[in-house]
Formats: sequence, structure tokens, C-alpha cells
Amino acid sequence: MPIQTIRAQRLYRQIADQLLALIRQGEFPPGSLLPPERDLAQQLGVSRASVREALIALEVVGQVEVRVGHGVLVLERAAPVEAPVMHIASRQEPWAIDPEFESEIELDLDEEIPPFALLEARRFIEPETAALAALNASDADLEAIRAAYQRNVEDNRHGGNNMVGDRLMHIRIAEASGNAAYAMLLKHLLGHQYGVMFRRLQALFMSTDMPSRSQQDHSRILLADRGAGCRGRTRGDGGASRPRARGILR
Repeated sequence: MPIQTIRAQRLYRQIADQLLALIRQGEFPPGSLLPPERDLAQQLGVSRASVREALIALEVVGQVEVRVGHGVLVLERAAPVEAPVMHIASRQEPWAIDPEFESEIELDLDEEIPPFALLEARRFIEPETAALAALNASDADLEAIRAAYQRNVEDNRHGGNNMVGDRLMHIRIAEASGNAAYAMLLKHLLGHQYGVMFRRLQALFMSTDMPSRSQQDHSRILLADRGAGCRGRTRGDGGASRPRARGILR
């Protein structure tokens, strides 16, 4: 199978998985060298930085050995590597706090973030996740966003105050961005139960129509996604998604 040009969506994942598939199919047998980084970038239609990240991931899972100045050697493995490569590579060892920082920083993931600090952070992060999701979301991502929206509708219908569907939709959009750091941040910020400060603020000051207005904003996001789907594989306008996300978080 010849090397296929990579679609813009989640480059680093596609490159590693395609190279793994080519190795499995015998295009690059154990003991052979992969094409030079520059050639791979040209054939795949991506940057050399994206190719380099994919090659490092393949090395971390034991499929290749990167020899700077000499090429990338394909290795023999007793057990095959399963795709997705990046997912496996990122879990090779715990991502622990550096011992050098244990006495220097405090990191309490169970401590409630004050409500307005949480909102301020979301105002900076979520417009970018929405813009990336508009460009990168797969069909499976869009389906997950729609399912979260339906949960949002059901929550509002039954008077749920935890806004689980609302928060889940924002998390699904972050996952659809293709950026693991954004997704991790939003899962931490929104995946926790509302703390006592947020609940009290909500009870005293949140307008009664806020869940309904938020649901309407989410509905507009879905309409934009459907419009993108009608245009085939073309996704939405990332630039237009930023102000839409800022509007939801006003």
C-alpha cells in the first residue's frame, strides 16, 4: 500500500497509525529503514515536526529505533503494537509530578476552584477548543457532542441543577479539538461535581432561564455542525467558533 496523503484532522495520530499499518503490511519490514523524515513529510503532506512526533511515538512503543543522522530502523517485535499508537505511547509510564517540584509547588486536584476563576479560565480556553473542534472533529466526535446535547435537553426537562449534560457537551467539544492538553484541562475543570461555593452562587444569583439560554446556544452549535456535515468532510469555520464559544461563557 503506498503512503497516503494525510487529512488535516489530528495529524500526529494519523501519521503514526499509517506508518504502523505499512510496517505490518511488509512495506517496511524489520531491519529496513523508513524513508527520510523530509521525504515522509512531503509524501504525507505534513510538516516535519508532525512526522518527528509520530516517529518518536513509534519508538516509545518499541516499533522503531530513531538513529539521528542514520535513519529510522524498523524493529522486530514479539507481540504486535496495536493502534492507536499515540494512545499507547502516552501510557507507557505514569505522568508523575517531578520530584524536584514536590517541595516547590502545591497541587491539590480536589480543591474547589472559585467560580469566577473557573469562568475566567474557561473564557480563555474554550474558544480555542471550539475553533479546533470545528476543524478537527470526526463523525464519532460529532455524534458524541450530539449525545451530550440530548443529555442537556433531558436535564433541563427534568429540572436538573448539576447541568451534567451542559458540562459534558463542553468536554466533548474539547475532546473533538484533537488537543489532549485542552481535553485534559476541560475534563478537570468541568468533570468535578459543583463545589459548595458554586452551588451557593448558583442558588442566589443564577437567572432562572440560564439553563434554557445555554441549551439554545448549544443548539446553534449543533446546527453549525450539521451544516458542515452537509458539505461532506469539510468542517466548520474555526474562526467563527471562537466568538460563539465566548458568547456561551458570557
